[in-house]
Amino acid sequence: MKLLNIDHIPGKEIEALGIVKGTVVHTKNVGRDFMAAMKTLVGGELVGYTQMLNEARQIAVKRMVEEAREMGADAVVNVRYGTSSVMSGAAEVIAYGTAVKIL
Repeated sequence: MKLLNIDHIPGKEIEALGIVKGTVVHTKNVGRDFMAAMKTLVGGELVGYTQMLNEARQIAVKRMVEEAREMGADAVVNVRYGTSSVMSGAAEVIAYGTAVKIL
């Protein structure tokens, strides 16, 4: 499945099938939370959180692609990501775009 963050596929005619999305709510674990608290004392990247968000994005994209396949899509264009805090220690990640058929 081709994923693009532009609204077309260069050199191809496409038919829009509809909006597709994938979401996941991911939580921190106690170990990551403790290590992040320690890291705030010295500064630097919070690697545990970076890994958590990368995993969440991968899950959200996989779900978006599954939805696009169910619609018979060949690609998803105009792919975007969003995040929001759902509650303390949990974040929602959403991947969304337009499912298209290549003509």
